[in-house]
Amino acid sequence: MFDNLTDRLSGTIRNLRGQGRLSEDNIKDALRDVRMALLEADVALPVVKEFIDRVRERASGQDVLKSLSPGQMLVKVVNDELVHTMGEANDGLNLNVQPPAVILMAGLQGSGKTTSTAKLARRLKEREKKSVLVASCDIYRPAAIEQLQTLAAEVGAVFFPSATHQDPVSIAESAITHARKQHLDVVIIDTAGRLHIDNEMMDEIRRVHDAVKPVETLFVVDSMTGQDAANTARIFNDVLPLTGVILTKADGDARGGAALSIRAITGKPIKFIGVGEKTAALEAFHPDRIASRILGMGDILSLVEDAEQKVDKEQVEKLAKKISGGKGFDMNDFRDQLDQMLNMGGLAGLMDKMPGMGQMPKNAMMDDGQVHRMKAIINSMTPQERSFPAVIKGSRRRRIAAGSGTQVQDVNRLLKQHLQMQKMMKKMSRGGMGKMLRGMKGKLPQGGQGFPF
Repeated sequence: MFDNLTDRLSGTIRNLRGQGRLSEDNIKDALRDVRMALLEADVALPVVKEFIDRVRERASGQDVLKSLSPGQMLVKVVNDELVHTMGEANDGLNLNVQPPAVILMAGLQGSGKTTSTAKLARRLKEREKKSVLVASCDIYRPAAIEQLQTLAAEVGAVFFPSATHQDPVSIAESAITHARKQHLDVVIIDTAGRLHIDNEMMDEIRRVHDAVKPVETLFVVDSMTGQDAANTARIFNDVLPLTGVILTKADGDARGGAALSIRAITGKPIKFIGVGEKTAALEAFHPDRIASRILGMGDILSLVEDAEQKVDKEQVEKLAKKISGGKGFDMNDFRDQLDQMLNMGGLAGLMDKMPGMGQMPKNAMMDDGQVHRMKAIINSMTPQERSFPAVIKGSRRRRIAAGSGTQVQDVNRLLKQHLQMQKMMKKMSRGGMGKMLRGMKGKLPQGGQGFPF
């Protein structure tokens, strides 16, 4: 996420941190680099201009110039202004109303509204412990209603049935009435995608809004459209009183222009970002954490929250007891660890949040494809081989490679990775996490030669 912007800004920051003192010249050079990085990230020009002006004003102040480490102080200024541009703090949903709280989803065609509806329903169910009903007012797109029904079953939300011959206003009102009778907490109304220039469709969503009076009206927009995302959000806000934005497909957005432009142009907060296709891949948008990621400093708080929500604690405790009891770390355990990692958003999601990972060469990083290949190799082993990997010799390695569609070298590499992981687990059982981390120092995964945790 935001890879291009991170790469450009990280280089500028490394240069700044090396400065013993700051002068007008090196401040000017640094700001020129920052300006170019923001423009290349497709941040709206007025936002770039205002951002650079604010950083220049603060960078020229005595607090920066006379500090013991002026380079680091200037980095802090850039970080603070990124946070300011994106909205200071996370704006949560306002659900403190008489149930059911109604959330209306709006946006352009293909922006990801239906998927975001399901993701939001899952998040409210799992994290807020809310009962959620979802309803589709999209009577135009083929199979839109069926898609929401399938996703609702996946996330455990109540689905309110609708049909293409019904009026969208009638669907929305009936869904709310049903939720009220069933004493449900939240209703999420998924609307049809529309073009902002389509007056008839804009009038329809205005009628739906006026009828249901939602407590939250969320504009769902594709982050990969860059500053156009901010412009369309502004146009929608002229028609509907938006309360916030969901930025979708952020995991595929290497630039970051939308995230940096929306708040400044519309005045509306980004409340959530979609970071993958799975229904669990929706994160609260924290400007301070995103700024930290953009500057290559990671996002430990989100990483910890992910672990709390997505790691199977019973499985972790079972593994800890097994190892502390003197039993080895076998291939079944290794596969479980790979699954845990994929559940936390995969390698890309993890590395995005780990400090310093943004500066590692891209070709030195494992990807999720490699993780799935590792799992395929383990799945091609017999139960005995998974429990006792030491028995895997020449002929067995060839059979496993053929069965998993990989090369013998891949099997050899996996066995080496397993040994490394096994040693680390033994250190952890004897000396705790501190000793394990010391053992990890300088041994982060590179070129597929490392380990997931």
